[in-house]
Amino acid sequence: MPHPPLPSTQSAVFAVEAMAARHGREVRATHDIGRDQTFAGTVGGHDTGDGLDAIPHEALLEIGSRPEITVRLFVHDEAVVAVDGIAFDVPRDSVPAFLDAVWSGLVHVRQRTFPPSCTLIVTVPGEASYREAVTYYQLSPWLAGLIR
Repeated sequence: MPHPPLPSTQSAVFAVEAMAARHGREVRATHDIGRDQTFAGTVGGHDTGDGLDAIPHEALLEIGSRPEITVRLFVHDEAVVAVDGIAFDVPRDSVPAFLDAVWSGLVHVRQRTFPPSCTLIVTVPGEASYREAVTYYQLSPWLAGLIR
């Protein structure tokens, strides 16, 4: 199922704040605007097609309560969502649905005995599941409670 497009960092920030409010979470945002503040400024301009360079805008969103979540929104439709310290690369348009899946309980940790391993799995309806390896040192009490 396609998600509504989030063409800018600011639109993604608004979408994340709306999803967090829907789930009763508080969001603290930090914005980096301009070539001297963002990673995009160090790798070259972003041509808007009209001869003017767009002003790069990145944001870091910290969402309180359990689990601890941070969302780093980058200029070029990229996002990194960290759930209790486990980082996922998520397309910017999918970030609100990813957060909704985490807060709705569509997340679990799969543990294997041999070879010993743990994997954090977030199931977003209409998309492939997001999976990241978890070491035993990264298992927080919240993650340990999700082991299947």
